[in-house]
Amino acid sequence: MTGQLDILQIQELLPHRYPFLLIDKVIECEPGVHLLGLKNVTFNEPFFQGHFPHLPVFPGVLIMEALAQATALLTSQTDTSLGNGVTYYLAGIDNARFKKPVVPGDQLMLDITYLKHKRNIWSFDCRAEVEGKLAASAQIMCAASVN
Repeated sequence: MTGQLDILQIQELLPHRYPFLLIDKVIECEPGVHLLGLKNVTFNEPFFQGHFPHLPVFPGVLIMEALAQATALLTSQTDTSLGNGVTYYLAGIDNARFKKPVVPGDQLMLDITYLKHKRNIWSFDCRAEVEGKLAASAQIMCAASVN
C-alpha cells in the first residue's frame, strides 16, 4: 500500500506551522515500512538572514527536524489506532552525519525507513538527499504521546 499526503493532510497530523513545518509533501508512504517526503528549500525562509548572510546554508539541526517530522508522519500512518490527539516528540538522534550543504533552491528528499518500535518509542533509519546525493543521515526515535 502506498499513499501520498499533501500539505493540508500533513497539517492535520502535525502540530507544526510555518516557519517550523519542514515537510511540504509526502510523495510515497508504505505504512510500517517506508516514507518519502519532500522539503522545498527557499531563500525566503527566515533563518537564511543569519545562517549565513554571505552564504545561505540550511541549518543541519533543521534537516534533523525535517527528518523527525517525517518519522512522525510514518508513525501516524503505521499505527492508526493512535488516532487524533497524538503528539509525536523527538526522543533521540543517533549517528547524525552531514555530508553536503543544503542551499536555497534545493529539494530535500526525506527518506525514512521503519526499524522497530517498543511501547510508544519508534525507531527509524533516516536519510536526507538532494538530487540523489546524501546530504545528511541519522537514526531517529520518536515517542507517541496521547494528549
